[in-house]
Amino acid sequence: MHTAHSPNSLHMQLIDGKSTAAAIKQEIAARVAEIVASGGKRPHLAAVLVGHDGGSETYVKNKVLACKACGFESTLIRYEDDVTEDELLQCVSSLNTNPDIDGFIVQLPLPKHINEQRIIEAIDYRKDVDGFHPVNVGRMAIGLPCYISATPLGIIELLRRYAIPTRGKRCVVLGRSNIVGKPMASLMMQKNYGDATVTVLHSHSEDLKAECRRADIIIAAIGSPAFVTADMVKPGAVVIDVGTTRVPDSSRERGYRLSGDVDFEAVKDVVAAITPVPGGVGPMTICMLMLNTLAAAEKKYYAS
Repeated sequence: MHTAHSPNSLHMQLIDGKSTAAAIKQEIAARVAEIVASGGKRPHLAAVLVGHDGGSETYVKNKVLACKACGFESTLIRYEDDVTEDELLQCVSSLNTNPDIDGFIVQLPLPKHINEQRIIEAIDYRKDVDGFHPVNVGRMAIGLPCYISATPLGIIELLRRYAIPTRGKRCVVLGRSNIVGKPMASLMMQKNYGDATVTVLHSHSEDLKAECRRADIIIAAIGSPAFVTADMVKPGAVVIDVGTTRVPDSSRERGYRLSGDVDFEAVKDVVAAITPVPGGVGPMTICMLMLNTLAAAEKKYYAS
């Protein structure tokens, strides 16, 4: 367990998602070894990947590697961009009924001609380890056991493992997406998770800077590189950066670098603790997907 520095301390603490995720994967692997040793089934995660989006390719590759590290079976199902919605729905249906698959994800975004929501709703919520199905989202909103979407869950876990106080604190969530912003705000508000006072800000919010400056915790998930500047952050605040935007950078071999939603260099001198990009929230997201898959294999929330 790490401890956060008090706000008046001079040392900024880097919240290291990479090492935290590695530790959690070891915990998961140890649990899987126990399950298998006692004659249980090895957890099995399937991923469906449509097309060749660079970001999605990277995510799915990392998910397969994480499965290996956790001792899971993994299956990758690939389709080209021109897959029909019906073909994809048939694939989902076969994964729903396959008793060997404990959980599966359909990597988003999908091509424009496919209705993403229809695909998400076709997934059996008991195997929806991404936590996007309305049943899981609804159960999360009222505090029932369920699969919580991986990025918000990873952030909660980072705050917990770094002993960052959240109860009664002012928390600003920048962004209101279904994948991060909304579930994040919901969890930070709930008694058994953040228990904080939560404000959600977005592109049409007035006095956005002033609202941010009042926050003890800022969670930036707005998808706009270096959006959060030093003048938006109260000294001693905790900043969690969810952004991962590819920014062209000719000095890098691959021609781009990953930029967060926070101007890290400027903000790091003001805060008590901050997550880097990369190496902050990203590794935790994949790791929480593994945790949800383990829960699915152990039938922790839903009987099959």
